[in-house]
Amino acid sequence: MNIVWWIVIVTAIAGICGTGLGGLVGAILRRDSAKVVSLLLSFAGGVMLAVVCFDLIPESLLPEGAEEPVALYIVIFGILLGYGIVFLLNHFIDRATNHEIAHIDAGHPKTADDLDELIHSDHLEEHMKTGQFRDLFIGGIVMACAIALHNMPEGMVIGASFAGAPAGVFTGSGFILAIVIGLHNIPEGMAVSVPLITGGMSKTKAVIVTAASGAPTIIGALIGYGLGLLSPVWLALSLSFASGAMLYVVFGELIPEAILMWRSKLPAFFLLVGTVVGLLLVNV
Repeated sequence: MNIVWWIVIVTAIAGICGTGLGGLVGAILRRDSAKVVSLLLSFAGGVMLAVVCFDLIPESLLPEGAEEPVALYIVIFGILLGYGIVFLLNHFIDRATNHEIAHIDAGHPKTADDLDELIHSDHLEEHMKTGQFRDLFIGGIVMACAIALHNMPEGMVIGASFAGAPAGVFTGSGFILAIVIGLHNIPEGMAVSVPLITGGMSKTKAVIVTAASGAPTIIGALIGYGLGLLSPVWLALSLSFASGAMLYVVFGELIPEAILMWRSKLPAFFLLVGTVVGLLLVNV
């Protein structure tokens, strides 16, 4: 099978199935699973960090097919661009959802510090007091659109990684990142499905809408892969962009949410475990 089709299949599993699985979990969620989610986020963050530091950035400095190293400023520009774009997308998501209820104010943490906040079931409790379920439903739709937009650069991460290691589909960082991004998409899927279901949508339709919000991951993967094939410089830009995007996901989302969600030493330990596992996966 052509590698492009493999990339589509792998990315669809990471984007659509990962987000859809989160939607399904959100439909049948047990509230006491915050510790499990915390450790999952920590482990995923560690694997991402290892892949970025030990594979993507070194590969962007000396990409496949280049006769000499790419200028360092090009790599730095790509990292800053990837970080900045994902930051702005997450800022849009926050502004689109956090204004729903009055309890989110200047003194409220901007990062979810428990599972209820991460999946917006705290919003449900506030809306139950006022009966404003329509606003919650609209918030779920906005979240689905925002997550769909957010998933495109994550797809570019996968596509660029495949372009940087064209030897095989199941070897190299592309496949590893697809798995880790799929895990990362589970809490995001929960954040979409919970307000949709509590806003009146059936569980089946909510899970379908949630899974569909992961579809842009495929578009992003094709763009990242195509850009990476243009030239060594474009491959360096694609890989460094992917690195910056993943660094924001790790340091701006996964680690803060994991530690705030379960204030213990275990999230930090699972971050280390994930980093070691990522290092092994990159080098084995």
